[in-house]
Amino acid sequence: MDKILEKKKGWRAVFTKRALPWWAGGVLLLLVIYVIAMPRHSTQRISSETITVSEVTRGEFNDYVRISGTVQPMVTIQISPVEGGRVEEIMIEEGTQVKKGDEILRLSNDGLDLQILNSEAELAEKENILRNTQIQMEQDRLNVRQQKVEFNSNVRRLKRAYEQQKELYQEKLIAKEEYLKAKEDYDLALEKLHLIKEKEVQDSLYRSTQVERMRESLENMQLNMQMIRRRKDNLTIKAPIDGQLGLLDAVLGENIAAGTKIGQISDMSSYKIEAQIDEHYIDRVVPGLNAGMERQKEEYSVSLRKVYPEVRDGKFKADFKFGDKVPLNIRSGQTYYLNLQLGSPVEAILIPRGSFYQKTGGKWIYVVDKDGDKAVRREIKIGRQNPQYYEVLEGLNPGERVISSGYESFGDNDILILK
Repeated sequence: MDKILEKKKGWRAVFTKRALPWWAGGVLLLLVIYVIAMPRHSTQRISSETITVSEVTRGEFNDYVRISGTVQPMVTIQISPVEGGRVEEIMIEEGTQVKKGDEILRLSNDGLDLQILNSEAELAEKENILRNTQIQMEQDRLNVRQQKVEFNSNVRRLKRAYEQQKELYQEKLIAKEEYLKAKEDYDLALEKLHLIKEKEVQDSLYRSTQVERMRESLENMQLNMQMIRRRKDNLTIKAPIDGQLGLLDAVLGENIAAGTKIGQISDMSSYKIEAQIDEHYIDRVVPGLNAGMERQKEEYSVSLRKVYPEVRDGKFKADFKFGDKVPLNIRSGQTYYLNLQLGSPVEAILIPRGSFYQKTGGKWIYVVDKDGDKAVRREIKIGRQNPQYYEVLEGLNPGERVISSGYESFGDNDILILK
């Protein structure tokens, strides 16, 4: 006879064989959750002798950047010939002090000489043409006046004949035909006199206009001749200002094209400092900022006078001018180191500059624990920087210690065990 098994209920059903798969699934789920939630920190052992540990401090952050600059004359003028030619003579050597107007070198240009000769010949020809034209016009004017005198005399003679014929015709002493012929001769003489007077007026106007145009043409040619002669003067290169002649690049017998740079003159009475600044600071560097420099244990102040907008090779150029005091024995080409002040000093949390920044970009750092046994990676935020310190905005507190040396050999480990 079969035995009827009683079905377990309540908490006892949990420990039956049918519940074993559910137990196994639960345990597996807990194991997966534990594996996922368990903190995974990669570690690396390093020698404490190979690293630099710096302390986080609170102090005054001086917002400046250290840059190097080169002394240059404030005014430098390029020397370029207006006219090309062959170098015939060099009167002043490079490095010589010159005065404005001093002759530096002399060029020759056969083509320009030929052009001057042709212009002079053309000018002489124009002058002869104008002279001959004026003589011819004077002769024409005299001929017209002579014709006018003759026509006036002829009109008077024919008028007397006409009046005599008219009286005789009225008295019926001559035929009408003779009277009409005398009248027609007189009228014709009057017309000729009128035409010659009109011709005299027109010729006078024409002569005045033509002579005026020829004179203008002659004046233009004379002006052109003066300009060509001035071009001849441009073959002698002269100093445009007082200063020192430098970079003279000319050899006797060499052909130099117009506009070619052959040298420069620098005004040595005033100087500036040309500096190359990292493009990281381009938005903060503006004209008017002050900077300080030291030379022979003396402090000098300079100010930023000009910022060039072009960025080349990650740097941009800026010009500085000296204040009231200028270093003694200053020379063009000398290198000075400037501390360019970008802002006013402020109280801040500071860490010394280090090569760790090259890898982290200031976004994280290794913080050493109190015992000095390990260093843990921590997210931070760095603001401004100067040649000595970084300004810490978030993530560190005064008194903590950090690894400020390079991180190239640490990989991406979260914890460093210090031996």
